Amino acid sequence: MSETADVIIVGAGVQGASLAFHLASRGQRVIVLERSAVAAGATGRSSGFVRMHYDLASESYLAWASYPYFRDWQERVGAGDCSFVKTGFIQLVPPELSDNLRANVANQQALGVGTKLISPADVARIVPGAIVDDIEVAAWEPGSGYADPSGTAAGFLAAARKLGARVLTGCEVHRLIVAGSRITGVESSKGIFQAPAIVLVNGVWATPLARTAGLDLPVEAWRHNTAYFGLPQGHGPNFPVVIDEANGVYWRPEGQGLMLVGLHGGNEFGGDPDGPMAPMPDEETIDMITRVCARLPWMDQGTLRTAHGGQDGITPDQHPIIGPAGPDGLWLSVAYSGTGFKTAPAIGCALTEWMLDGAPRLADLTIYDLGRFARGALIVGEHPYGHLWR
Repeated sequence: MSETADVIIVGAGVQGASLAFHLASRGQRVIVLERSAVAAGATGRSSGFVRMHYDLASESYLAWASYPYFRDWQERVGAGDCSFVKTGFIQLVPPELSDNLRANVANQQALGVGTKLISPADVARIVPGAIVDDIEVAAWEPGSGYADPSGTAAGFLAAARKLGARVLTGCEVHRLIVAGSRITGVESSKGIFQAPAIVLVNGVWATPLARTAGLDLPVEAWRHNTAYFGLPQGHGPNFPVVIDEANGVYWRPEGQGLMLVGLHGGNEFGGDPDGPMAPMPDEETIDMITRVCARLPWMDQGTLRTAHGGQDGITPDQHPIIGPAGPDGLWLSVAYSGTGFKTAPAIGCALTEWMLDGAPRLADLTIYDLGRFARGALIVGEHPYGHLWR
């Protein structure tokens, strides 16, 4: 005998967890099916930034609408802990992109985001020892920071369970079941589960699964490396999250003695998402050190502690696919292209509204529909900084 639910969610990363929480909060019977473990995919390797600065206003708004969940986790979710750390956030760009940065900050201020323009001297004050002679202006979000992605996903799911949701790990979904023009359930390693609504929130693994329902997704695997460096003696974690577009690198504090570092470029695209993660090459480690030290010379005394690879699904325009697609009852929330963590609370809420009420109210998710690729209507930021990961 198969189990039944109102909604089946495939994937227990942070986006799937947020959706489960919001659907369960609306009284829906939810089953979450996860092939491995909670946050085992892109979520568990996320850098966990909580910031609102984007070159696309709708993405800034999704992050802004999500921010209160991280700030007021216990009041809004009430289970687990997202472990939000407020450090502030700085966006740096090369001089030729200064006008774009100014315009993006103005757009974000119009949304209500707590952001402002600051001078190079301000950057040097906020980031001790920073070299600032190659920038004209920066964006500063004093309320931003970082959180624990795995803890966030686990917390959402713990709250969803309290509301009646079921979460099955070690349950791989092999096939979507379609009757006529309608989705009716899934076939998995733990049997058949039936529901009138199925949501794929399983990243790059959604691509082969969607094909079982006759749906092709323009999603490929995207891999990148993240490293942790020990801070030099005499330097503590008294610096904010920084995206340094000018040097193609980003970093944040990690605990009391480490710096997390990642690169914008040099990533791997395509290939088998189930293939083993290769160790970070020595030349990439050197590249990271060179780029960080170009901004923070004192990090030349830092020490490499560890590194790991991460993976997500990525689309041609590096924005997610959200909304109904294919057979009636099939929904997508996939391919966040490395930016899905900080927007998960708002997207879970808005997608729940779309599914249950016929339209998303908290935020307009319709621009992320699958059909944009066939229409040639790729999403581009209003004042872009370029292709971040390419």
